[in-house]
Amino acid sequence: MKKLVIPILLILFLLIGCKEKNKQEITLEPYLSYSENQELLVSAHRGGKGYVGYPENSLETMQYIKKYIPNALFEIDVAKSKDGVLLLMHDDALERTSTGFGRVDQNNWEMLSQLKLKDNFDSIVDFKIPLFKDVLDWAKKDNAILTVDIKRSVDPEEVLHFIEENDALKQSVIITYSMETAQKLYKLNPKVVLSVSIRNMEEFNRAANSGIPWKNMVAFTGTKLSDPSLYNKLHKKGVMCMLGTLGNLDKKAAAKNDLLYTEWAKLGIDIFATDRPLEVQKAVTDKKNR
Repeated sequence: MKKLVIPILLILFLLIGCKEKNKQEITLEPYLSYSENQELLVSAHRGGKGYVGYPENSLETMQYIKKYIPNALFEIDVAKSKDGVLLLMHDDALERTSTGFGRVDQNNWEMLSQLKLKDNFDSIVDFKIPLFKDVLDWAKKDNAILTVDIKRSVDPEEVLHFIEENDALKQSVIITYSMETAQKLYKLNPKVVLSVSIRNMEEFNRAANSGIPWKNMVAFTGTKLSDPSLYNKLHKKGVMCMLGTLGNLDKKAAAKNDLLYTEWAKLGIDIFATDRPLEVQKAVTDKKNR
């Protein structure tokens, strides 16, 4: 009987190892490469906002949303304190989203870490400003995908190196606002996946001639609907199309009917970057189950 113990333990070890490997394989490549009949994805803008008791750029908010949308993406904003600590905060100033005052980059982390966050209804909650490192650790542990928006006061190269040092490249899509930044980051690490603005054929051609492989890109197609032919061309390159419904399109769906999201998906949208992640997921799921 004792002779069976080692083989059984070995089998269990291999099964666990395979499970962990599969867990990693669903992130980024090929997870964020286009294929027909794939599942629509939802990206929570600012990590999730607009829900009572759940502030934007809060780890607790992301955990809350992930319970209802297991495959959600989370767009987060990375800022830096006066003493060089990377943290999550959208605004340059602290007043709107926390109990603090003044600029983020003019305060040390010791002070910032004591503040409490506010939700979008100006209510103070018990959640604190999260460290970027803690969010990366959570993403690795819970297999979450982050789309990382870097504030102007922070060097994108520094953020890429920080992601690399924390072994979180498989969880991170870096948002870029210029092809020059995208090219710089790709040269630093050819494995990086980048969100690149491709809203029209001019930007499509610029991306095509950038030297960055299509497999390293997710196309942010803007906050307005583009011609479906653009989505089709991107799909032929294996690139997923992300539409920013945050703002006017979200308001339109809220006022008329959330099934508008499914109509937009038919045009060629693969990922919705939205301020209403739970509502989008429900609309997409309801349509699928009909």
